[in-house]
Amino acid sequence: MVINDCIQLTVTVTLFVLSYIFYQINVSFCCFFVLMAVFTTRNTPVNLASMAVERYIAICKPLRHSQICTVRRTYIVIGLIWFICVAPDITDLFVTLANESLSFFHESVFCLRQNVFKDPVLAHKRQAFDIIYFSCVFLTLVFTYLRILFAARALSTDRMSARKARNTILLHGAQLAMCMLSYISPSVEIVLHLIIPGKILEIRFANYLIVYILPRFLSPIIYGVRDKKFRTYLKIYILSNRCGKKVQTVAPLHVRDNK
Repeated sequence: MVINDCIQLTVTVTLFVLSYIFYQINVSFCCFFVLMAVFTTRNTPVNLASMAVERYIAICKPLRHSQICTVRRTYIVIGLIWFICVAPDITDLFVTLANESLSFFHESVFCLRQNVFKDPVLAHKRQAFDIIYFSCVFLTLVFTYLRILFAARALSTDRMSARKARNTILLHGAQLAMCMLSYISPSVEIVLHLIIPGKILEIRFANYLIVYILPRFLSPIIYGVRDKKFRTYLKIYILSNRCGKKVQTVAPLHVRDNK
């Protein structure tokens, strides 16, 4: 998931920078950037669902966890995630290749998905797949959360591990809810453009930060700050910096008083 988010952020930031510098870029390059952004964006909720299932197996079926969640099966699941996320959207490229002339791919456009994949059927297909993916992920998170919740109440031992898994799935749910903002972001852009005309670039940039950047800030919190060892070293680092600043501010006063 970290690798996927790094790719997504790299591609989308590059696309934003190119759009602000050149405004219009080649259609072929735009297709590549848009498809990579779509693949990695769609990957995020599916990754959340697969990790929730792993936590469910670890808490509710602990004796079979090492047998089910092997390294080989993990690689298979990762490959399956990429396949089911790439397959629906790669058809957009094939449909565009079939409907558009080759000269279209040598033109320059402002790089938006609707500017390169212009068939209206593709927009309806995209909405249908988005609803299917997010619905399946949402139901998976709810199911795993409830099962872990019931397991935590029934267990007399290892409650801490169950509570940690439950909190992780809750954070996954919050991250998913923020990812679902991409549903309404096009409509919000249109409304804001009507209210604030002439600021479409600023609106799109703010929308990008809120919808695509902010949800990915939760990943370091979930898997970094919540780790006990990392949190211990983080506290030591922060406290040492604070003590260093106090010494720097107090030392000159002490020297001046002696003088």
